[in-house]
Amino acid sequence: MKNRIRELRAERGWSQAALAERLDVSRQTVNAIETGRYDPSLPLAFAIARVFGTAIESIFQEE
Repeated sequence: MKNRIRELRAERGWSQAALAERLDVSRQTVNAIETGRYDPSLPLAFAIARVFGTAIESIFQEE
């Protein structure tokens, strides 16, 4: 699954650690999601969408 998390995070000037803190996950989890090595759970995907103030569909795209 492709995602725009790195792009959205960069637009806000957030580090991976800052995003991880907002999501209550580890920085390694954010890195794994950004690089496509890990697909987030549905609750985490909703949390990511809330943090960025956008719909899940605008963040995650099927490859």
